[in-house]
Amino acid sequence: MAKDDEKKESGEWKEFFWNPRTHELLGRTASSWGECALCKALDLTAARDSGMMIRPKGDPLEIVYNVEKTESWDSYIQALDNFLAPYNDSQQAMKNGACVPDQYFIQEDSGEVRNNPKRSCQFNRTMLGSCSGLEDRTYGYQDGKPCVLIKLNRVIGLKPSNDEKSPFVSCSAKTNETNAEVEYFPQNGTFNLMYYPYYGKRAQVNYSQPLVAVKFTDISFNTDFNVECKIKSSTQFKISERDKFAGRVIFKLRINKSI
Repeated sequence: MAKDDEKKESGEWKEFFWNPRTHELLGRTASSWGECALCKALDLTAARDSGMMIRPKGDPLEIVYNVEKTESWDSYIQALDNFLAPYNDSQQAMKNGACVPDQYFIQEDSGEVRNNPKRSCQFNRTMLGSCSGLEDRTYGYQDGKPCVLIKLNRVIGLKPSNDEKSPFVSCSAKTNETNAEVEYFPQNGTFNLMYYPYYGKRAQVNYSQPLVAVKFTDISFNTDFNVECKIKSSTQFKISERDKFAGRVIFKLRINKSI
């Protein structure tokens, strides 16, 4: 079975086991099971599962390459090309609609229409500017100014702000001696409110997760940078040693070059 199919089936099974949008456990509501502590605990877990991930990603989480050796960064470019293919403007125009920005896209989700298909908003690849791979096919890697994409995990029903302001990403890339400069796409590194709430894979088949691209525009060569990106929002994203990926992601960035 293809890896994408396995992930799809895994996601569908998790949603069937516990759907925080409909509050169904194994396809049945809490009232049909009887009010249970398990249902409440699963609700809380889903609300806190707001991890961030990067693309391209390695294991461990690090991006290390040599600007003078194409083969050292070719795999990063291929991974970004594959990941962004569904975000091509033509694909988004066919599958999703243009939504009103800066407000939640609330859809009727009760009674007989609860499980009806939901519409999804376009996230166009061109919104990523010089990190889209359209203006620069190497996403800045060839010039030592690499782009990294950031996404939030899908959490059914999550509203990531309570003051009508879109949450945004803030990244710092540090060593003991210097900081790197970064640029964000879309502007200000925001996850626009129109992409929320998410209604689940079965309800929103064509949902496209919003992305933020971070471009490292001024970074020293042959130096290890510890990069930490956090989500800034009026909604509290717990950041602790026990929840290392709740609301943040940490990775290593090193760009080598002969001197």
